[in-house]
Amino acid sequence: MTAQAATRCRRFHELHAAGCFVIPNPWDVGSARLLEQLGFPALATTSSGFAWSLGRPDNHVTLDEALTHFRAIAGSVAVPVNADFESGFAIEAAAVHRNVARVTATGVAGLSIEDSTGNAQDPLFAFELAVERVRAARLAIDESGTGIVLTGRSEGFIVGRPDLRETMRRLTAYAEAGADCLYAPGIRAPADITAVVQAVAPRPVNVLVGTDFTSVAALAAGGVRRISVGGALARAAWAGFLNAAREIAGHGTFHSLALAVPFAEIDGAFV
Repeated sequence: MTAQAATRCRRFHELHAAGCFVIPNPWDVGSARLLEQLGFPALATTSSGFAWSLGRPDNHVTLDEALTHFRAIAGSVAVPVNADFESGFAIEAAAVHRNVARVTATGVAGLSIEDSTGNAQDPLFAFELAVERVRAARLAIDESGTGIVLTGRSEGFIVGRPDLRETMRRLTAYAEAGADCLYAPGIRAPADITAVVQAVAPRPVNVLVGTDFTSVAALAAGGVRRISVGGALARAAWAGFLNAAREIAGHGTFHSLALAVPFAEIDGAFV
């Protein structure tokens, strides 16, 4: 592990210790560098944004492609980077352990493990297996000596199982299994967020903000430590692209291009 990577891991732990910070989600090196220039203290990859950049749906990249992506993003910025490691590219705990061990060599300062199966009929791993998967990820990180921040994610609210009690049961168990940060994407109601924060305290909680339903101040007041946006920035970028392209294709006009960021501003950001 390089000295820079070790420093970023320590900094990432410090960010989770107090206060509230936004960790936006770039989908490539260019977007990562621009977000760093805007002053964000840490970044997180987005599995969906990365997949779309390859012309694929979410969760359709390979393990090797994901590892290469993590290495590229972490190597392009000086701030800590959290890796969206989806479901660990594995089912059984032993395989999660092997795969997480590979992530620890990419230079990231954090990684997350989900409990979603990808099967719409049975969308969450059984409780015991889900906990073992988090425990296996913790062991791999500890064996690496990197100090990478482990985030345990429970996906019930975004896979059709919005059960707050079960979500809190899982997140509490993930904390006990070694997760440093807890995350239940899809929770939005202030009361639900507060309940999760209290259930896993003093461990920090990440909240996903993909639409305009809250603010940094409101989440900070509720005890949230970390705020991510998932694929929302990528979707916003795609919105600008598609609006302009549809106008050209459908109307033969170019009005939307007047809204584009000036060439000199973008080009100058990468000098």
